[in-house]
Amino acid sequence: MRDVNLLITNGVDVKSSLELFGEMDMYDATLNDFLEGVGAKVNRLKNYKDIGDMPNYAIEVHSLKSDARYLGFTKLAEMAYEHELKSKEGNKFFVVEHFDALMAETQKMIDLAKKYLAGSTIESTSQNVVNNNEKAILVVDDSDLIQKFINKIFHESYDVILAGNGQEAIDIIKKQTDKRIVAMLLDLNMPKVDGFAVLEYFKDNDLFDSLPVSIITGDDSKEKIDKAFQYPIIDMIVKPFNEDNIKRVIEKTVSN
Repeated sequence: MRDVNLLITNGVDVKSSLELFGEMDMYDATLNDFLEGVGAKVNRLKNYKDIGDMPNYAIEVHSLKSDARYLGFTKLAEMAYEHELKSKEGNKFFVVEHFDALMAETQKMIDLAKKYLAGSTIESTSQNVVNNNEKAILVVDDSDLIQKFINKIFHESYDVILAGNGQEAIDIIKKQTDKRIVAMLLDLNMPKVDGFAVLEYFKDNDLFDSLPVSIITGDDSKEKIDKAFQYPIIDMIVKPFNEDNIKRVIEKTVSN
């Protein structure tokens, strides 16, 4: 049996993570997803650091920060956030000087997660097989873990189409010819093209009536909330959310 105290005594904020994932089985499956993808993420970070590509480094470290926050890796999230800020400023010196420390904390969390999950058989939350449902929902979020979490909840009822940033979402919408997408869940803070740019695209192309939109965001600032509600969105849910929260929002959005 897995001992959650191993995580807690090593500084993992499991309690706040469960506000999102609801119960330990979902948390454990998401932790397993993190282990499956973090190696490639680390390799991309190393490559962007080595070639001095700060814009792409900022995008990748933002994703690491988001994953760490959702899983309760508080120290790693704080370190990744500082790297994100500095890389957005183009501060290569900071990134190079502090990269090993970031990688050491990342490896510490990897080793801890492996130790915690050791000997367990866990079903990944990845559900990328199209089920040919009559209706689809579009989930736009730069976090792989959030994408997979929402996919796990809805994949039996809807084809869940995933986009990692606003431009991917716009491209998918442009190609939609059968109108199977009946709702969109849209994050606001994403690299490359953010959620507000998608909302502007909807406004310019008069799409809100044909494709209802609800917001999922980790930014609960009054400024962002007020700005989002200047558009005819259906609802907004602030992360961390749980399964019941997101089901309620989808039902409201689809039935609009």
